[in-house]
Amino acid sequence: MKSKETVPSNPVKIQDNTFRDGHQSIYATRMKTEDMIPIAEEMDSCGFHAMEVWGGATFDTMHRFLGEDPWMRPKILKKYITKTPFAMLIRGQNLVGYRHYADDVVRAFVDKACEIGIDVFRCFDALNDFRNMESCAERIKANGKQFQGAVCYSLTGVRLGGEVYTLEYFVKKAKELEQMGADAICIKDMAGILSPFDAYDLVSAIKKEIKLPLHLHSHYTSGMASMTYLKAIEAGVDVVDTCLAPFALRTSMPAIEPMVAALRGTARETGIDLNKLLVLSEHLESIAPKYNNFLSNNKLSIIDNGVLAHQIPGGMISNLTGQLKEMNALDRLGEIYEEVVQTRKEMGSPPLVTPVSQIIGAQAVLNVLFGRYVRISNQLKDLVLGMYGKTPMPIDQELTKKILKNYKRGQEPISGRPADYLEPEMEAAAKNIGHLARNDEDVLAYILYPATMEKFLQTKYGISESVSA
Repeated sequence: MKSKETVPSNPVKIQDNTFRDGHQSIYATRMKTEDMIPIAEEMDSCGFHAMEVWGGATFDTMHRFLGEDPWMRPKILKKYITKTPFAMLIRGQNLVGYRHYADDVVRAFVDKACEIGIDVFRCFDALNDFRNMESCAERIKANGKQFQGAVCYSLTGVRLGGEVYTLEYFVKKAKELEQMGADAICIKDMAGILSPFDAYDLVSAIKKEIKLPLHLHSHYTSGMASMTYLKAIEAGVDVVDTCLAPFALRTSMPAIEPMVAALRGTARETGIDLNKLLVLSEHLESIAPKYNNFLSNNKLSIIDNGVLAHQIPGGMISNLTGQLKEMNALDRLGEIYEEVVQTRKEMGSPPLVTPVSQIIGAQAVLNVLFGRYVRISNQLKDLVLGMYGKTPMPIDQELTKKILKNYKRGQEPISGRPADYLEPEMEAAAKNIGHLARNDEDVLAYILYPATMEKFLQTKYGISESVSA
């Protein structure tokens, strides 16, 4: 047992995700910038490695539901947070939208994100096809910002190993990111399915091969994440993601407070003041009534024990439930879970993360309600065509022929980098949005969310006319 006087020789660094992934996970990304400002300066003084403040679903939700200009949040917070680097989550060629965008859009978006104050870009691809991160990485590095390459964690079975997701697979992926010029590597466990002892083995194996800082991002969905963090810390992980307690647990990240307390008096003590964190949490508790109607309260348990069996992330489950409610077929949710597992396997066993999780989930619903692959979404056709990248395992040739039969975009899967098949978009979009766009920020926002951004820009500039065709 270590003495309480042990001097921290290798402090664990903490990335705080309260202002982004925390409220995205438990409050459907509804936290307003005005509720961040009162504690922003105190957050800055905590000594976090970085603070995630942007990316993921924030861009969509801010303009659609909160009436806020998404580009403004980092700019505003930078006035109060001057020492701690700002991090964002970016989906490679997907950026913060739901399809692949052309290279000119990706480059312009990353340049603009750097300009408004993002310092660390956690970049991932839903298929772990890092060709989809090349344009992002190039612009991040050119702007002198940190390119944190993430590999999405997934499983072939109930534990690490099996046909696809082995130690060798993840070490190989980490090496690929290192060769791409990543400044740090992140293991992105979006469904909270990384078990403690697998985490120890995984972190040990990657640290043995790679000298870059290693981050671990996990969600509390299954109830394992705090245990997983401790084993990862024991194995030498450099940084872990947490949230302040009110915005932690459930489908969010582990809470920082017990992590700080558990590591006190050890060589890996964080150096973060626990008392300061408690005061910050009081603010979040005080604003909770504004957001509690977004909190899922359909279950007593704060963990989803089902994810241990079916690996379906919480956000994907809510999407499936919503679809089934609309179709009056909620009683078939159990069948859908089984079908997701089968469909995922047939689609090359991709990680279940945005946007692939939505594509697999929607197809599973169609398969159960109308017969297997009787109705096929265009998004699934694009996945099979290779427009999202290379799947971890090959898709069956006969099934490929069936899915792509008479598809207007092609019947033979592509093998090249998906973005090479996309035409530039910026010029045409600027022409289409016309006078409603006053700058590149507006044009980029319109490209990402054409259906909703026109209305937002009209409100932003006090214009009531519609966009010219």
